[in-house]
Amino acid sequence: MFPHAELIELPILQELIATSGVEDVRFLYARLLPHFPQLSEIEVSSEGDFPQWRRIVQRCGRTLDDRKLIERTNGRWTITAAGRRLVQKEKLHFEREQFHTAAAQLQHTDVQKMLVEIGHALGFYAVTEHDYYDVIWRTRPESPRLSHVFEVQRRGNIDSALAKLKRAFDAQRSKTYLVVMSERDTNRARKSIDAGRNGAFHELEKSVSIVSFEQLARVHHAVYTVREILPGLCER
Repeated sequence: MFPHAELIELPILQELIATSGVEDVRFLYARLLPHFPQLSEIEVSSEGDFPQWRRIVQRCGRTLDDRKLIERTNGRWTITAAGRRLVQKEKLHFEREQFHTAAAQLQHTDVQKMLVEIGHALGFYAVTEHDYYDVIWRTRPESPRLSHVFEVQRRGNIDSALAKLKRAFDAQRSKTYLVVMSERDTNRARKSIDAGRNGAFHELEKSVSIVSFEQLARVHHAVYTVREILPGLCER
């Protein structure tokens, strides 16, 4: 019923960071409870007042101390620099898994919408399905030049998408992007634009950028969280 000790170690480090790096262990007992909803089924009070629970937390503290992730002095636990690095590493791993899972569920129209929202946030005029292109950006609505051209490939013919991007680059020297779902698609596209291998579209090697759904999801998340200040920062 109680979680294994190793499952409590990271929450301890996370709670220490949340309290500026140091906390009295008497308060940690209770602060750790929300991480483990199953503890509500046993006799652990909201203050963490349960002998077996306290013993488990103390055992975790000794392990973390031995690993130099925390320091324990007179009942006060302080996270070390190594402990902070471990929490950051785990956070990045968790975020990668989140983005990877979310990207796998994106549909063609979802990706188009994200590209339009990124374009708007950066101050571009952005629309979908323009002149057979999946998404285009212009610096201004009235500008005749397509500044950026995007082709989205969830499934389908990558060479067809590259042909459209080649047309956009040849016509207006647009910045061109192929947005693909999987690493397999990325490898297929790179073979087509590899000048060293005389790929079918080797002339695009330096003009087209290949972006994965996962990378785009990360950009969209980052841009969307600061979209209020971006127009001023990107003002030309």
